[in-house]
Amino acid sequence: MVKHIVLYTLKEGINKPEAVEIIRSVLEPLVGKIPGLLHLEIRQAFSGMDCALYSEFESREALENYAKHPLHLEAKEHFWSFLDTRVAADYDF
Repeated sequence: MVKHIVLYTLKEGINKPEAVEIIRSVLEPLVGKIPGLLHLEIRQAFSGMDCALYSEFESREALENYAKHPLHLEAKEHFWSFLDTRVAADYDF
């Protein structure tokens, strides 16, 4: 199993609660639609970065497939313009 964590900083002038809700509303429903994606949650952070994504995958291969899956790529279209910085880390567990 693999855990995938992403931290986002949003661009200046972006309404953070609204942006986080948009990100959440397009990514969380992908669970059950993309093979190997077991869990995904998005929350507004109260310290450090603006937004945190936590997800779990069956395998490294499932994570790689998620990254290029058409549903994931389509979801990113809804929020990619909000993002200033993105930092990710993946690890086996």
